Amino acid sequence: MNIINMKQSGIALLAIGIVMMLITGFNFVTTKKVVDLGAIKINKEENHPVQWSPVVGGALIVAGLGLLMVAKKKS
Repeated sequence: MNIINMKQSGIALLAIGIVMMLITGFNFVTTKKVVDLGAIKINKEENHPVQWSPVVGGALIVAGLGLLMVAKKKS
């Protein structure tokens, strides 16, 4: 991995880590068909939460800073 790729990867990990520490999850909704009798249709909306620990964001920040430091030493 060359220095430019290491810097870009480090910056990307740092940015993703910061976002993951600020936003610890999101929800998405799917629609499921329950009954379909011609003109009568009944749908159910299901909520699916996706959450992660802020520790994951902290780990990404540390990894990004580590890549940036290694790239700086190699240049």
